[in-house]
Amino acid sequence: MSTVPSSAPSPPFGLAPELPEGVERRPPPDRPGWRPWTAWVALVAAFGAALMGALVVGVIAALAGADFSNPTPAVNIAATIVQDLCLIGSAVLFAGMAGRPLPAQFGLRRTRFWPAVGWMAVAFFAFYVFTLAWVSIVGANTDDTKLTDDLGVDRSTVALLGAAFLVSVVAPIAEEFFFRGYFFGALRNWKGLWPAAIITGLVFGGIHVGSAELALLLPLAFFGFVLCLLRERTGSLLPCMVLHCANNSLAFGVSQHWGWQIPVLFVSALSLISLVAVVVRARWRPAVAPAT
Repeated sequence: MSTVPSSAPSPPFGLAPELPEGVERRPPPDRPGWRPWTAWVALVAAFGAALMGALVVGVIAALAGADFSNPTPAVNIAATIVQDLCLIGSAVLFAGMAGRPLPAQFGLRRTRFWPAVGWMAVAFFAFYVFTLAWVSIVGANTDDTKLTDDLGVDRSTVALLGAAFLVSVVAPIAEEFFFRGYFFGALRNWKGLWPAAIITGLVFGGIHVGSAELALLLPLAFFGFVLCLLRERTGSLLPCMVLHCANNSLAFGVSQHWGWQIPVLFVSALSLISLVAVVVRARWRPAVAPAT
C-alpha cells in the first residue's frame, strides 16, 4: 500500500499545529508543564532572597569592620554572586512544584555543533546591528563602565579578577539558567514562543537597571529576546550560555581597554562554564524507575 504525502503546510516557526476541539495539548517530554504564573513568582522570590542575602553579606562585612554605607568591591562581588545563586535556586525550587526537574527541561542538553555555531552568529549579528542602530539614534555611550566601577576593578588586581569571573562565568550561567531555562520555559506554555520571548527579553533588560546605563536597557532586552530564539532553534541552553559569555567577555574587555586579553578571558570563562556543565550533567541525572 502506498502512502500519499500530506500537502498541508507546516506551521510557522514557534507555532504548533491546531488540535481537534476537545483534545488537550501536552508538552513534549523535554518541555515540562510549568505554570506560566510561576515565572513571575519565581522572579520575585529570587530577588527577594537576593536582597536578604545581600543584607546578610553586608552585615557580616560590617561586623568585620567594613563600611556598611560604602561597601567594598569584595562585598559588592559577593552580594552579586549571592543574587545569581538565588536565581538558580528559585528556578529549581519552582520547577520542582511540577515534578522532579530534569536537566533537559532547562535546556541542559547537547545540540548539533555547527548549526548551533551558525545560529549563535546570526543572533549576535542581529544584536550587534540593533545596538548600533539604537546607539546612533539616541546617542548612547557604549563604553559602559558603571558595573565595573561599582565592582572596584580599578582598585586592585583581585577585584579585577573577581569582577571578570562574575561577569563572564557566573552571570551567563545563572541568568541563562533562570531566564532562558525556567522563565522563558514557563511562559512558553502560555501563549507560545513569541510572547514568551518578548516578555523574557523585556524583563531581562529591566533587571539590569542599576548595573547598566538606561539607554542600553533596550539593546539588553533585545539580546534577551534573541537568546530565547537561540534556545528555541537549538533546543539547548548551552549555546545561550556561550553567546552570553562571549558578549560579556567582550563588553568587560572593552570597558578595560583590553586587546589580546579579551579572547583569553573568553576562552578561560568558556572552559569554566563547560566544566560546570559537565559536572552538572554527570550529577543531575533522571531518577531510575524501579524494576518490576
